[in-house]
Amino acid sequence: MERLVKLFEQCFGKEPSGVSLLPLSGSARKYYRMTGAAVHVIGCLGTNLKENRAFMTIDTAMRAAGVAAPEVYAVSGDGMAYLQEDFGEGQLFELLKPSISSGSFSVQEMGWLRAVMQALPRIQFGTGRSMDWDVCFPDREFNRRMVGFDLNYFKYCYLKESGVDFDEIALQDDLDTLTSDALEPFGQTFMYRDFQARNVMIRDGKPCFIDFQGGRRGPVQYDLASFLFNAGTHFSPGVRAALEDEYLDALQEFQPVSREAFMEHYRLMTLVRLLQEFGAYGFRGLIERKQLFIDCIPPAQKVLGELLAEPFPRYPYLTDVLRRVAEDEGGICRNI
Repeated sequence: MERLVKLFEQCFGKEPSGVSLLPLSGSARKYYRMTGAAVHVIGCLGTNLKENRAFMTIDTAMRAAGVAAPEVYAVSGDGMAYLQEDFGEGQLFELLKPSISSGSFSVQEMGWLRAVMQALPRIQFGTGRSMDWDVCFPDREFNRRMVGFDLNYFKYCYLKESGVDFDEIALQDDLDTLTSDALEPFGQTFMYRDFQARNVMIRDGKPCFIDFQGGRRGPVQYDLASFLFNAGTHFSPGVRAALEDEYLDALQEFQPVSREAFMEHYRLMTLVRLLQEFGAYGFRGLIERKQLFIDCIPPAQKVLGELLAEPFPRYPYLTDVLRRVAEDEGGICRNI
């Protein structure tokens, strides 16, 4: 933290009057709210130089595209610490939380959600126009290796920890097919990677965007799936459909699209994203025992069950395994 205090002093001429650590999540990165006379910033201590460079490069491309991403005020000489704009405390997830359990959102809340959907195509296409993909961390695009990492994350960090019995060879056959299917060609579009309500801040009624350092070139459907099928918010099918329509209307400004073809690949990306999420819940929750991620498992199982209401005939064994995951065959919810 001392290096952040020194950076603050160099940038603003005096030491901060207040420094408070923000709640930790899945990352090893640490964020501090730092205040001074008429100054409010977020100080970040990163653990990986390449990841920090990715954040700053993506941030520059986003802001050039007119996206509300935080301004970076100062960076330490070694690139491991920096100060960025503070968007306040209006995290979208926290603002929505009172309505999540009922699934019924107010006019204001739906307005925020619609604004996020309207902004997403600009993030994807606008950022992609000026991005240096080689800077992205850990890889430049959503390729076979990256998909394989995510599916193995599910298999080894969640499934093997869950108590659900499975035939690893039969499962891998379906995962290999899913990997090939997921790699449908995409253009120069930016994939935020972790596009969810916890990474959206509402300031003056408008959405602002944070924590995109894992972004890379990739399919636009992935981000939509990340947001609308997230276990934390668990939107109802009706709300989901309304927001999908909002996104597709906004998308037309950047790329004409066949709704049928889009929705087919979107459903596939939803499956891939959910498997990645389960991997994270397994690693951070079942292995590292972080309560935030343990709490996400039951709603994630419910979301998975909704997706599987329409089967995936190309992945019959995977579908069977996932049904048993959704039904908690291994009793994981009873044992944590």
